[in-house]
Amino acid sequence: MMRSMFSSVSGLRSHQTKMDVIGNNIANVNTVGFKASRVTFAEIFAQTVAGAGAPDPYTGRGGTNPVQIGLGMNVNSIDTLMTRGSLQRTDNPTDLSIEGEGFFIVRNGYEGTNMFTRAGNFTIDRLGNLVTAQGLNVLGWQKYTVDDDGNYVFDTQEELKPLNLYEDEYNMNKRILAARSTSRAILAGNLDATKAPAGNNFDQPPDVTGVDPHFIVPMTVYDDLGNEYKLNINFWKNAVGSADIDGDGEDDIVTTWFYTVTPAGSDDPLEDASGLLMFDSKGKIVTNYSGTGGETFDVKPTIELTPGADVGADTFRFELNFEKLTMYASDSSVKPTQVDGYPPGTLEYFSIGTDGVITGVYSNGRQQPLGMVALAVFDNPAGLQKAGNNLFLPTTNSGEFIRAYKPGTEGAGSLNPGTLEMSNVDLAQQFTEMIITQRGFQANSRVITASDEILQELANMKR
Repeated sequence: MMRSMFSSVSGLRSHQTKMDVIGNNIANVNTVGFKASRVTFAEIFAQTVAGAGAPDPYTGRGGTNPVQIGLGMNVNSIDTLMTRGSLQRTDNPTDLSIEGEGFFIVRNGYEGTNMFTRAGNFTIDRLGNLVTAQGLNVLGWQKYTVDDDGNYVFDTQEELKPLNLYEDEYNMNKRILAARSTSRAILAGNLDATKAPAGNNFDQPPDVTGVDPHFIVPMTVYDDLGNEYKLNINFWKNAVGSADIDGDGEDDIVTTWFYTVTPAGSDDPLEDASGLLMFDSKGKIVTNYSGTGGETFDVKPTIELTPGADVGADTFRFELNFEKLTMYASDSSVKPTQVDGYPPGTLEYFSIGTDGVITGVYSNGRQQPLGMVALAVFDNPAGLQKAGNNLFLPTTNSGEFIRAYKPGTEGAGSLNPGTLEMSNVDLAQQFTEMIITQRGFQANSRVITASDEILQELANMKR
């Protein structure tokens, strides 16, 4: 009799625990990045009244099963469900959600402990720090280099640092983009092969006095102070000839074009700013030919420009790259594709890409990275320990936080800017679980009531 009462008491306690978990889930149904929990039960060790008996082949007696009485139940586990919640679009540039695996890495101050969250409702504080609603710094990388193609490459092996959109130790004041002199200009496009030649010798510059260029490419370059200089790159088809361009001892049909670089509105070329370009019979530019008379066909000439004495800027030089030019029988379409100089500008707004790169847009039209958001990936996310405020801490069962990952690489999910991951609580399921739990609680209380009534009857047997 007493056994049944104690077993039911364990049932009441366990169902109360489950109801507590359900209540917490429902309370956080609209909490950004919340991960629901679930409760599983297990029976308590049973009391064995009689052990099992083996069958006896000699007597023909059959075996018997053990006789056991259960002693109630207990909470087996309270699991955190790491399924992804639904996305809510906010169009706020600092709101982020993760498409796939991973957690944002945050820290309370410079010396705080790294913590992790799926809640991406971030803001920018007065100093430009990217922070959580509780003021924790969002971590990432801010050191980067620029490759030969003009792409920004972040060093993801560097130590994680709080992301600041206004200043950092590498770029200092990022709200102002300093002017940069032009060092390289790449031209790409086609020169029309149908134009009539303006010269007679393919390896000698033609006399273009009074002859309009076949094509003019306008281009703007800048000095160290951000002063702009408008230039024209003028092209004339020169002549068709033959030359051994592949070194096999046989001449190939070639066509040369003459170019000059002049200030806009002037016909006088800059010093050493003219030359010949050679194309083969397939319309490809020849990059490695030197004439027998010492003539060179430089596809990467260096142009020098000296500002006026009253400007206050030094002479600067830039490489003019013709390697991407072609010559086909179609309209000329040459234009500058990469010119790296620019005037000064101020930060107007920023955006965050799916790769975690925070890109600032400046008043001069330039774009420059301000940082990259980092993600953490764990072997067992369900093993993380909740620390409140939608934060998690690693445990021995989750796996240690060893390194951070660039979003969209090495198992880390990509980012969804302008969206938030909401709670993964399923209300329909929680209400169903609540009803089942309530009935279980009621059933256990009925057992206690029935056991009490039996005990009362036994007490009343005394005459």
